[in-house]
Amino acid sequence: MNIPHSMHTPITWTQFESVELRVGTIIRVEEFPEARKPAYKLWVDFGSEIGVKQSSAQITVQYTKEELVGKQILGVVNFPPKQIWPFWSEFLCTGLYRDDGSVILAVPEKAVENGAKLG
Repeated sequence: MNIPHSMHTPITWTQFESVELRVGTIIRVEEFPEARKPAYKLWVDFGSEIGVKQSSAQITVQYTKEELVGKQILGVVNFPPKQIWPFWSEFLCTGLYRDDGSVILAVPEKAVENGAKLG
C-alpha cells in the first residue's frame, strides 16, 4: 500500500504535545492603527494558571470589536513574546484563511473552561 507523501514536515507526538494551544475568552479589543495591515489588539483571559495575555490579530475584515468581546478562541500561549511596534504580542491567535485573505478565528464549538488545552 502506498501512503501519500505529505508536503509538510512530519512532527512527533512529543513535539505536538509541547505546543500550548489553549482556550481563552477575549475580554478587551482595541484598534491597532500602527499595524502595517489592519488589525486589532486583543486581551484574552486564559484562566488562572496562565492569566490574561495580549496579542494582535488581523481579523478586522470578518469581525467587529464589539462581537469579539466575550468570544472564546484558541491561542498558542508558549511562544516567546514578540514586539509588534509599539505593542508586545504574548500569544498567537489561531485562525483559518479564506480565499479572499480574511481570517476566520479557530474557536471551540461549545464553551469550555478558559485555559483548557487542545490535545
